Amino acid sequence: MSRDDQDMADPDQFEGAPHPREQFAFFGHEEGEGAFLEGLRSGRLHHAWLIGGAQGIGKATLAYRVARAVLDPEKRADRAVRNLDVPAESTAARQVAALSHPNLSVLRRAPATDKKGPSATIPVEAVRRALAMFGSTAADGGYRICIVDSAEDLTISSANALLKVIEEPPPRSLFLIVSHAPQRVLPTIRSRCRRLLLRPLEDRDVRAAIGSLGEPWSVIPGAVVDQALRYGEGSVRRTLELLDEEKVAFIDQVTKLLNGLPKADPKQILALAEALARRDADDSYELALDTVQRWVSERLHERAGLGASRLAPLVEVCEKIDRSAREIDVFNLDRRPFILTMFDDLADAVRRAA
Repeated sequence: MSRDDQDMADPDQFEGAPHPREQFAFFGHEEGEGAFLEGLRSGRLHHAWLIGGAQGIGKATLAYRVARAVLDPEKRADRAVRNLDVPAESTAARQVAALSHPNLSVLRRAPATDKKGPSATIPVEAVRRALAMFGSTAADGGYRICIVDSAEDLTISSANALLKVIEEPPPRSLFLIVSHAPQRVLPTIRSRCRRLLLRPLEDRDVRAAIGSLGEPWSVIPGAVVDQALRYGEGSVRRTLELLDEEKVAFIDQVTKLLNGLPKADPKQILALAEALARRDADDSYELALDTVQRWVSERLHERAGLGASRLAPLVEVCEKIDRSAREIDVFNLDRRPFILTMFDDLADAVRRAA
């Protein structure tokens, strides 16, 4: 990997925050860390892990944390190891942060360059280049590690190329596959991985994580953080995105309309549709769709005991919204009819699911 490539921000990196490979503070997920510690202590670390969970809760941070510990000779040799902490100034930590460790390969979407934007997927050629490392013995007799961040970016061909090595792993190899939707990962890959599902973080851990980032994040008023946490869903990334009083007020506005269903104020919904149809409203439009999906998910969770037939209308409307939103993006259609129809469909689904 070239120096220029390393210096470019990763496509999914949150602006103003350190990349997970540079993040040494770690909050929550004691069970997840404990699973790796157990393998290190016993000397029987499973060769492939599928680390799943919502975006922004620390999956990649854990993957790089594991990689540093496994690649650090002293940590790896400690059979009584109590945590995965590795000093930031250690050789392994510095090499992992720089993506220069000879026994580490990282599969990710390519960052933007001066000539083109970031890649949309992880191509099969990149997988084959990264996996070539497993054809030789590790430089220090230790592990060779591949981090995939994230599985959703793999194409069918690149996923199958990864599968071939996971199916017949070389000795002392470790695959850490990050996934925001592990149920969508190829079943053949899932079946060969130890699955580790990370739960959303507690509010106290999200607060601590934000405070650890330093300024400007650490000096944001507590009241603003409190508002963001209401909709942060245990994700540091999502909470950071919502450290904006206008965004939270907008979510409140959309949520109030949704909570009023099946009754609705046509004037308010029309005003919302007009506002979201403007050319400069892309961010608000995405935030509105995200709020709707979160609201529907909460209703499904609340009514989980009612049975599939009662929940079917809400599931169906959620799928219809997804399809329509994709068509709007692909064909650049007017958003106003979509927003109006969406609220009508949601109102009907709420009535049918009552």
